[in-house]
Amino acid sequence: GDWDFWSDWKDRRLWVTVTPIVLVTFPAAVQYFLWERFRQPWGATVCVLSLLFGEWVNRYFNFWGWTYFPVNFVFPAILTPGAILLDTVLLLSGSYPFTAIIGGMAWGLIFYPNNWPAIAAFHQATEQNGQLMTLADLIGFHFVRTSMPEYIRMVERGTLRTFGKDVAP
Repeated sequence: GDWDFWSDWKDRRLWVTVTPIVLVTFPAAVQYFLWERFRQPWGATVCVLSLLFGEWVNRYFNFWGWTYFPVNFVFPAILTPGAILLDTVLLLSGSYPFTAIIGGMAWGLIFYPNNWPAIAAFHQATEQNGQLMTLADLIGFHFVRTSMPEYIRMVERGTLRTFGKDVAP
């Protein structure tokens, strides 16, 4: 969803927690189908690679081709290592409950470390017009989205956001 579109939202708590939970459903369904019908342990990886291809086509043509957002501002999340882990757990265990518990936990735990190299540069602090913010926030203020809820723009402006991961009044 929207939490995965913008690099200025990729440092928020909702992107780190909601995105892997929501995105594990389709790879798990494809994994179940390919394992149950064909005993092939690469369903999650195929699903994630197909999703990644579709997301890059979407990001290139819609975000860059039509609205000229920079590609580094709208890149998709990296899901491939988590899918490989999910498929490996199913291959080694052959058990759906074990794969759901251990593989799902590995999927969620490896999500942020895999994406950290791509978003780390956007966590640098900068001061702009007397306001302390990250580079991602600065890019977000320069490339305003019309669909961005106004309450997010008002609450997280300036020094209301801290670098300790909490919003302080």
